[in-house]
Amino acid sequence: MRLGNKIMWDDTVLPFQLDRSDIRGRVARLDGVLDGVLKQHAYPPQVEALIAEMTLLTALIGQTIKLRWKLSLQVQSDGPVRMIATDYYGPEKEGDPARIRAYSSYDESRLSDGDPFEQVGNGYFAIMIDQGKGMTPYKGITPLAGGSLKACAEAYFAQSEQLATRFALRFGKSTEPGLSEHWRAGGIMLQHMPKASPHVSGEGGSGEGGLLHAVDVLDGDDEENWHRANILLDSVEDLEMIGPSVSSTQLLVRLFHEESPRVFDPQPVQFGCTCSEDRVRQSLSIYSAKDIEKMTTSDGRVTADCQFCGAHYSLDPKTVGFEAQEAKGD
Repeated sequence: MRLGNKIMWDDTVLPFQLDRSDIRGRVARLDGVLDGVLKQHAYPPQVEALIAEMTLLTALIGQTIKLRWKLSLQVQSDGPVRMIATDYYGPEKEGDPARIRAYSSYDESRLSDGDPFEQVGNGYFAIMIDQGKGMTPYKGITPLAGGSLKACAEAYFAQSEQLATRFALRFGKSTEPGLSEHWRAGGIMLQHMPKASPHVSGEGGSGEGGLLHAVDVLDGDDEENWHRANILLDSVEDLEMIGPSVSSTQLLVRLFHEESPRVFDPQPVQFGCTCSEDRVRQSLSIYSAKDIEKMTTSDGRVTADCQFCGAHYSLDPKTVGFEAQEAKGD
């Protein structure tokens, strides 16, 4: 169902639970969010694909954080794509949309035509949670391994949280009649409910380099339920994930009707950045007038650009730094 050019379930994350299998999950559908992220830069196709995958993972994982918290995913590598950074800002209050932003740093001269994941080399995949002022941020990392960013995220949850986790992701450029070409993405996240004492093998994991995999943290009925749910997830079709005809709820019923699916309220998401002139001034407040002078352009301005949204800031050098002499207004 459409509202104008927008499909009703676009840019939402729908949480659900499979009561028979003791599994929870989320379905994400992204349209305007991806458009907002990718139109800020002229990324090459390989980089666009990595950012689309990372943004979809961020939406699926971020839905679990509390109001006003911030979740960040980051890739750091020695490959052509040096960094991918995404942020998910929890809603200010119940019912408000969450906000997502993302960007990448890359060396275009080193990019190849292979699989997008081949553009990242050795490095790490990180998940960070900022709970606000006065709280110590959480950070967990896992090596870049497994052939995809989703495999890195799955390894992170098995390794760091001892939670069996699976992502099924689809993304690409949509060419619907009457609409301009644009990116769309859909994804499903499955996660076994946490146990008080998870089963973890002491002999290393079955993943690449000995990393833990989902099956390494489950046994008995839990492993059987997990295997059954994954077989059902494997039957999902591309158009069901990103097409305009099947809603998130319909998709869950089609895939998991035998697992007693139960859905909760969807979380709307939108592209959104937190940059502002005040934040730029705050970041420059640690510098002396001499340092500010070195940052001043030939036009007599101190400038800054937001990597996430492309906003450009131009400030009077006399009004920034801890030795600022004049009021902000310029």
